[in-house]
Amino acid sequence: MERRADGLVEGADGRLRCAWGGADQLYRDYHDAEWGRPVADDTRLFEKICLEGFQSGLSWLTILRKRENFRAAFDGFRFERIAGYGETEIARLLGDPGIVRHRGKIESTINNARRAMDLAAEFGSLAAYFWGFEPGSDQRPERIDRAAVMAMPTTPASTALSKDLKKRGWTFVGPTTVYAFMQAMGLVNDHIEGCACRPQVERLRKTFARPGRKI
Repeated sequence: MERRADGLVEGADGRLRCAWGGADQLYRDYHDAEWGRPVADDTRLFEKICLEGFQSGLSWLTILRKRENFRAAFDGFRFERIAGYGETEIARLLGDPGIVRHRGKIESTINNARRAMDLAAEFGSLAAYFWGFEPGSDQRPERIDRAAVMAMPTTPASTALSKDLKKRGWTFVGPTTVYAFMQAMGLVNDHIEGCACRPQVERLRKTFARPGRKI
């Protein structure tokens, strides 16, 4: 499988994909079925922003391979349950070889679960809050090609969301981490031009009912 100059790869099935989604079957499945498709489910949103924090310093493929272990360890990322974790649960998680055993990231997940409870109470749902930071078309490049995506490790929208989350007490939510979250959860469509998934995601985004209100 050869990566092309335009940042696409052609799979054995003849489909063109973003190059990052072509080398591993688990990555291909994630690229094709999940990444960029709009999400309004609070549990999935919370899971993803936490796993992006765990990814810091690692590859997403490493986290993806451990995702089911993370889900089992963290009560399916139901933040209302994680919010009640204490030292007993921290010790259990630090002893779990199936996840990333990093005390700071584990404690961050517990902290963020408590902050998520506050957000859900204030906005009605996490989805209503997060989707309030969806960038308008005037903030997006006219063409999403490899160069455009490479030039956007952060964006004004991800910086604004990161800043607001930090103000609310969240941790491990820098603007780069937050932009990866926005890409994955469909707040933007960064499948590059020519990727077979890009038009599919565009259609989903056009019919997606945005929750809540703009911030």
